[in-house]
Amino acid sequence: MKSKYYPVVLSKKDKKALQDVLGSDGYSGQTRKRASILLALDESLGGSPEQTTVAEVLKTSTVTIYKTSKAFYEGGIEKALERKERETPPVEPKVTGELEARVIQIACSAPPPGRARWTVRLIEDTVRVIDELPDVSYATVFRILKKHHLSLT
Repeated sequence: MKSKYYPVVLSKKDKKALQDVLGSDGYSGQTRKRASILLALDESLGGSPEQTTVAEVLKTSTVTIYKTSKAFYEGGIEKALERKERETPPVEPKVTGELEARVIQIACSAPPPGRARWTVRLIEDTVRVIDELPDVSYATVFRILKKHHLSLT
């Protein structure tokens, strides 16, 4: 019994597009691998080999075969070849627009009593005192000021 869950039936146009991907140098190795998978799983002229056989021949995992055939079945050739975009970044950015605005607001305000001007470390200490803002290093404060072309002199 075949372990196929999503049938891959390619039209002549789809086959031509996949062969163009394999024949061109402008595509990544992963895209070429997916194109090879789809061509190997094609059922338009009859049956196709099992996923495990295709995985062995193409030197990839059966999970990759399964996910590629599923993406083709659900969204067509473009979805099967392209990499899925991340929904969220791997680490949430520490520097938000609110933090940048507060750092700039502090840098543009009058320095504390007894000081002639703001320093990067003084701004860092001031940001640490504010409870609703995350702690940032002086290097982060410097990057924010540099990004907005602000000088403390």
